[in-house]
Amino acid sequence: MSEEPQPRDSMEFDVVIVGAGPAGLSAAIRLKQVDPTLNVVVIEKGSEVGAHILSGAVIDPAGLDDLVPEWRDDEDCPLKTRVTTDRFAWMTAGSEITLPNVLMPPLMNNHHCYIGSLGDLCRWLGARAEALGVEIYPGFAATEIVYGEAGEVRGVATGDMGIARDGSHKASFTRGMELLGKYTLFAEGARGSLTKQLIAHYDLAKDREPPKFGIGLKEVWQIDKAKHQPGLVRHSFGWPLDSKTGGGSFLYHYGENLVAIGFVVHLNYDDPYLSPFEEFQRFKTHPAIRPVLEGGKRLSYGARAITEGGYQSVPKLSFPGGALIGCAAGFVNVPRIKGVHNAMRSGMIAARHVAAALSDGRANDELAAYEEGWRESSVGRDLFRVRNVKPLWSKFGTVLGVALGGIDMWMQTLLGLSPFGTLSHGKTDSASLRSASACQPRPAPKPDGQVTFDRLSSVFLSNTNHEEDQPVHLKVLDMALQKSSEHDVFAGPSNRYCPAGVYEWLEAPDGPRFQINAQNCVHCKTCDIKDPNGNIVWVPPEGGGGPNYQGM
Repeated sequence: MSEEPQPRDSMEFDVVIVGAGPAGLSAAIRLKQVDPTLNVVVIEKGSEVGAHILSGAVIDPAGLDDLVPEWRDDEDCPLKTRVTTDRFAWMTAGSEITLPNVLMPPLMNNHHCYIGSLGDLCRWLGARAEALGVEIYPGFAATEIVYGEAGEVRGVATGDMGIARDGSHKASFTRGMELLGKYTLFAEGARGSLTKQLIAHYDLAKDREPPKFGIGLKEVWQIDKAKHQPGLVRHSFGWPLDSKTGGGSFLYHYGENLVAIGFVVHLNYDDPYLSPFEEFQRFKTHPAIRPVLEGGKRLSYGARAITEGGYQSVPKLSFPGGALIGCAAGFVNVPRIKGVHNAMRSGMIAARHVAAALSDGRANDELAAYEEGWRESSVGRDLFRVRNVKPLWSKFGTVLGVALGGIDMWMQTLLGLSPFGTLSHGKTDSASLRSASACQPRPAPKPDGQVTFDRLSSVFLSNTNHEEDQPVHLKVLDMALQKSSEHDVFAGPSNRYCPAGVYEWLEAPDGPRFQINAQNCVHCKTCDIKDPNGNIVWVPPEGGGGPNYQGM
């Protein structure tokens, strides 16, 4: 039984930043670079900075060059491996067809980029931010937006700690705290829980295309030194996905005999029996991939939603009292599979506008210049050139869609225009599933424990942990609808789209029962995106819960 809430304590800052990813940390650092006297705080739901960060990661250093120009001279910076070789391939079940690099638009070239761990880079950025005087509070999840009397954002409140599953207060109960600022920047990443509320509250998505997403699954392996090719970047399309299902793979060689291998599936797929996790395992059995991994050791596993809507889907970024930055706004360049440089730059752009507003004595008003200027910035120009790749892929399938997308990028590069104008994305990812009766179940590959694995052993490698006696943070709005639609019409796709084994339909004497194994959740947010009725809502669990990624 829930108890009457106690009043919260509060703390006042100049700027509150939600999320210690590349966008949030870049904003914090730039604010202190512009004005060292500013009082800046960053709160992070992960147990430490970097704990919830997952990316490919081939990182375009453009954002880092803007923020910390001397980063290459810092021995502690974790980015050490520069890309030396790009390979693009089309996969069939038994072969790999290498595509000539000369056909690739110049913007697809990765030779100026670096391979590494984005989580480790965020740890490094976090240390630099703290050295400048930024306060960083990991292990505190922002669960509520604090509004002022005029409807402006005044800050956020962190979640209460020590609440039992039945809503009662345990002996360890601690009331959350209000962190109030003159401006609040939201850098929650893809499908942020508070970002969703802000978009709805201020109607920030008005006249925008619907948001689009993918799910990215990633493993880090240590492989035989004889097979290691530092600086090699491999991207592929095709098998095991069919031509109408968008997605692809990556394999990056870096560090001390490390490879990052990953698989991306666009979440507008229509087959309810498709499992991104199983397709990832199947991909690793390909004769061009399996030999690289054989004899190696899998070190890490994780999964995360990726924003894919791009230029057309970016919501209005400013509202009274704050702004959206980074992947909360959706700044990923889809064909390049890169968003870190844009996330960092958006954080820096927003910081510049915040610092100017504070210098003018303003507070809690709208940063209209940030919204008005981003499309003419380097971020807007980067996204504008590739705005049609995702819609073309979705409409025409992988073979024709990717070819048309390539032509469109070449036209943008050579002539500065597109023959397609600006295309629409159409319906949301949640509305894309066909009924199960129109599809056939897919046999799952049996894990061999050497190259392919099951979900639970994979989640173990993510170091995911939640306090079990706490309220379930995956909210089903209407359980009857979940049974009549998600189960009866779509054959329970939650059991397959979730990469962590969170959802199960169990047979019970009174009929199928929906079980939520919330302790397995790696915070990928796929359920919040892909449930066909929008009936599952992800909210932050108790602060510090979730994955504790290392080297991701």
